[in-house]
Amino acid sequence: MKVLLADDHRLIIEGVKLKLAELDPAVEVVVAMRQDELEQALAEHRDSLDLALLDISMPGTHGHAHIARLREAAPALPIIVLSGTEDVALMRTLMELGVQGFIPKAYSPEVMLSAIRLVLAGGIYVPPLLLASAQAQGWQPGDARLQQATTGAAAAPAAAGTPSLDGLRRLLTERQIDVMRLLSQGKPNKLIARDLGISEGTVKIHLAAIFRALNVRNRVEAVVASRRLQGL
Repeated sequence: MKVLLADDHRLIIEGVKLKLAELDPAVEVVVAMRQDELEQALAEHRDSLDLALLDISMPGTHGHAHIARLREAAPALPIIVLSGTEDVALMRTLMELGVQGFIPKAYSPEVMLSAIRLVLAGGIYVPPLLLASAQAQGWQPGDARLQQATTGAAAAPAAAGTPSLDGLRRLLTERQIDVMRLLSQGKPNKLIARDLGISEGTVKIHLAAIFRALNVRNRVEAVVASRRLQGL
């Protein structure tokens, strides 16, 4: 396994290397401590990388532009952001950008390792802070259609406030329900497409319909909302 690790703190680099060795004793870590080193590492190793662990702030970087460039240059490469900040808005921005995980540096090494395992398995690691914020912002049904879908009105009886799939099945096709089920498991579009035998473009079309049905704006909100549905 080959991992690109971009961070300008030597202690962080050495600590992450030790934890990565628990995943694979033969892991190869390509280190970049500045923006120019990151670009050089990507140019030399892009086709052989299995994972990228990136800090938000390093010498030569401006905001999270380096992450956006890496996402564009290597769209299939799983990216996890390691950051000293626990800014939920930033987490959300980066998840929407397409990173597969965000790990605050205040978290334990064991959490980091679990998150890396999840991402390497094709999942998405959403930090508890972001999930809590998502739920606190009330991704409860907002319009009449979704209110009916999640309360089970005009469908099989359900406990008050208990989500039901019955209403959603009137808004979505069975294939879209399948996409939503895999989305709730944290799977990226590429794996959803492979599991269902469809193209990534078709997955995106289905996701747009799912977002509308769930009354959410993005992938993170959709994951949270779908995980609350009973029987999915």
